[in-house]
Amino acid sequence: MQSLRFLPAADTAVVVELGDTIDEAVSSRVLALDEAIRRDPPAGVLESVPTLRSLLVLYDPLRTGHDELVAALAPLAAGAPCAPAHADAGEEWIVPVVYGGEDGPDLEQVAAAAGLSATAAVAAHIGTVHRVAMLGHLPGLPYCTGLPTVLHTGRRPQPRTRVAAGSVAVAGGLTCIYPVAAPGGWQILGRTPALLFDPAASPPAVLAPGDRLRFVAVDAAEAAGLEGRPPRRGG
Repeated sequence: MQSLRFLPAADTAVVVELGDTIDEAVSSRVLALDEAIRRDPPAGVLESVPTLRSLLVLYDPLRTGHDELVAALAPLAAGAPCAPAHADAGEEWIVPVVYGGEDGPDLEQVAAAAGLSATAAVAAHIGTVHRVAMLGHLPGLPYCTGLPTVLHTGRRPQPRTRVAAGSVAVAGGLTCIYPVAAPGGWQILGRTPALLFDPAASPPAVLAPGDRLRFVAVDAAEAAGLEGRPPRRGG
């Protein structure tokens, strides 16, 4: 059984830790608890924010307190399933990616480390469903579980000072997509032309925790026609 801890965060929030590992099972527990709270919020709860292995629950201290909220959250957290989230949870998005070359400068290295050809590494990456576990680090940046074990890899020994917006990168057992140009140390497999973050939109981030992503390989010409458009819905 995964560990379960309730930690105070100042006097207006509780951190619910649902496991000690970063994987699909723990992420599923986090997302299940988040869904349960949103469906029927305990008294005083203002917002809940998923992370890779915990849930931040913000509350109004004039309506509830740490002990009262923990008592309300405990049965919900204990009942959160320790298994991959149900297949139809969240939205499904089809994300086009130009793999390799200038758009994916680390693809060959990641493939070689896995004992695969670049083509086989791409096939492994697009051959599974990735799930958004959380948004963070940069506004709208999705951290996704579901990366095949063969592609698990460490970060670059020397981070890049600039990673292009739309870069699809992997590290550990996760995939992320850089929503804007920024420094970064993950291994870049490719780049999507899809627009995933628009600060003028409401909500600004297209993706949300619990959403499912299916990556598809496209060439440069196809990508040019999709540049700046949101990804299409799947299903």
